[in-house]
Amino acid sequence: MTNEITDHYSFGGLRTRIENGLAMLDGDPTVEMLGPVDEFHVGGRPATAHFVEQLDLDAGSHVLDIGSGLGGTARFMAASAGVTVTGVDLTEEYVQVATWLTKLVGLSNSVQFIHASAAELPVPEQAFDAASMVHVGMNIPDKAAVFTDIGRQLTPGGVFGIYDLMVTGEAQPDYPVPWAATATTSFLETPAQYVAHLGSAGFRSVQVIDRTPAALAVFDQLASATSNGPPALGLHLVMGPDTATKFANLVTAVRSGAIAPTEIIARR
Repeated sequence: MTNEITDHYSFGGLRTRIENGLAMLDGDPTVEMLGPVDEFHVGGRPATAHFVEQLDLDAGSHVLDIGSGLGGTARFMAASAGVTVTGVDLTEEYVQVATWLTKLVGLSNSVQFIHASAAELPVPEQAFDAASMVHVGMNIPDKAAVFTDIGRQLTPGGVFGIYDLMVTGEAQPDYPVPWAATATTSFLETPAQYVAHLGSAGFRSVQVIDRTPAALAVFDQLASATSNGPPALGLHLVMGPDTATKFANLVTAVRSGAIAPTEIIARR
C-alpha cells in the first residue's frame, strides 16, 4: 500500500521541472512565487491562508505538518504566523524538494522536513502546540489510529487542523484523481466519520467548515488563467502527464457534490 501511494506521487525529475519553471520567471524565489506549484490541494494558496487563520497560531509555536508534500503550507505558516514547523511526508522526493525550496526562500531555520509515515510519526510526545494535515486523509485507511498518534504529539489544549476532501454520501469520484490512480489507495470518508475518529482520539472541541463555494471559485479562476496553456509554475509539474484527467475528475466530483473540500478544527 505504501509503495502504491508513493509511486502515485513520485515519478522523478520534480526538482528539475521546478527549476526550469523558476528560470522562466523574474526575480529570486519567494514563498508567494512558489504558491502555484507547492500548494498541492484544492483552492491553493487562498485555501491555505483561510485554513491557517482558523488555527489561530501564536508566534513562536511549534507546528507538526503531517503529509507536508512540497512544503507550501509549512512555509506559509512560518512566514505568515512566525511559527516553526516540522513537516512529515511519506514521499522521499517530496521531502527532498521541500527541503530545497525552503532553503531557496531562506526559511531553513524555521522549517524542516522528515521522511516518514503519518502512521509512524518519529517525533516526541507533547512536543507541538499545533498540528496540520492538508489533503492527506484521503490516503489514510486508519484515520482513528493516526489521529490518536497526532493527539499524543500535542501539548494540552493543542489545536489540530484538517483540510481534506470528504464524501457527502455514497457517490465516489471517477479515477484517476490527484490523490489516487484507483479506488485502491483512496480512503474517502464523511465529515461525520472524521469527527467520530477525532472524538475517539481524545479531541473535545470540533468545528467543521465546508469550503466548496471557495473551491468552485478557484476552479473558475484556474480555467480562465490556463486557457492559453499551463503557467511556468503549476501543479502540472507535480501531477504529471495525466494532470488534465485527474483535475477534471476532481472538479466534476466537487461540482456534483459527491465530495466536498472540508476544514475541521479540533482541540485537545
